[in-house]
Amino acid sequence: MNETTAGADQYVPTDARSLADLRAAAPDCQGCELYRDASQVVFGRGDADARVVMVGEQPGDVEDRKGLPFVGPAGHLLRRAVDDARLPVDQIYLTNAVKHFRFQQRGGRRIHQTPDRVHIVACRPWLVAEFALLRPEVVVVLGATAARALLGPSFRVTQSRGRALPWPDSAQRVQDFPVGPAQVVATIHPSAVLRADDRETAYRGLVADLTVAGELLAG
Repeated sequence: MNETTAGADQYVPTDARSLADLRAAAPDCQGCELYRDASQVVFGRGDADARVVMVGEQPGDVEDRKGLPFVGPAGHLLRRAVDDARLPVDQIYLTNAVKHFRFQQRGGRRIHQTPDRVHIVACRPWLVAEFALLRPEVVVVLGATAARALLGPSFRVTQSRGRALPWPDSAQRVQDFPVGPAQVVATIHPSAVLRADDRETAYRGLVADLTVAGELLAG
C-alpha cells in the first residue's frame, strides 16, 4: 500500500473498551485516501448487545452528510424489509465494511463508486474492532463488498444468499476476526433493490433472506 492506503491499524485504539471509544476515534482515521473527499466518517450504530449485526458496503451520499449509516433511500428500504421480515429493530447493529463515502463528482451530484479491495483492506481493522465488542447471534451480510470483507474474496452472495451458514465457514475462514456469531445470512444490498428492473421481486427476495435471519433468532 502507498501512504494514502496505509490502513486503519494505527488509528484504531488498542485499549477501546466500548463501541463509543471506537466511534470517538474513527473521525481521525486517514487509513486510505477516501477521508479527503468525504464529509465525515460514518461509524456503526446500535447497541453492543444487539443480537443481529448487519454489515453493508459503505455510506452513501445522505449517510455521508448526516454521519449515520443506512439513513438514505437504501436504509429506508432496509427498515421496511426488516419490519416485513419481523426482525426486532432494537436488536440490530448497523455498520459498513468501509466507513467513508467513495464517490465521483459529476456537476453538482456525487455518484457512488464501489470501494476497491484496497479500501476494504484498509478499513478492515475498524470492522475487526467492532466485532471484538459485539456478540451477535446472527450476522447479515448485505451485498458483495461486505461479503468480501467478512467472508473472503471467494464468497458469492448470489450462490449462498438466504442460507444459514456457520461463522466462519471453514472454506472461507477469517483468521483475524474474533470468535464470531453462530450464524451468517448473506443477501443483496438494499440499494440493489432500488436499481432492479423488477423492484417488487427483488424486494421480496430481500425480505425472504431477512426472514431466515429472524427464524434463526426465534429458533
